Amino acid sequence: MTIGQHAMYVAMLVAAPLLLTALAVGLLIGVIQAATQINEMTLSFIPKLIAMALVALVTGPWMLRLLVQFTHNLIVGLPGAIR
Repeated sequence: MTIGQHAMYVAMLVAAPLLLTALAVGLLIGVIQAATQINEMTLSFIPKLIAMALVALVTGPWMLRLLVQFTHNLIVGLPGAIR
């Protein structure tokens, strides 16, 4: 049970920067579109893509380190979980 909880926590931490970036950029673009009455669906895609790529470049090493540490702890603790 603890392994599953920790896995969900790590998944939340890894996904949070990208999801929050997409939310913030989408909200900002939505406000701009509402103010200017430009209703183009593809207008929000490119800024979201660029912002998420930048956030992935910045937080990528941290996410990878977190996933490697979780995997290492999982493999090391696996014999204790089987008993």
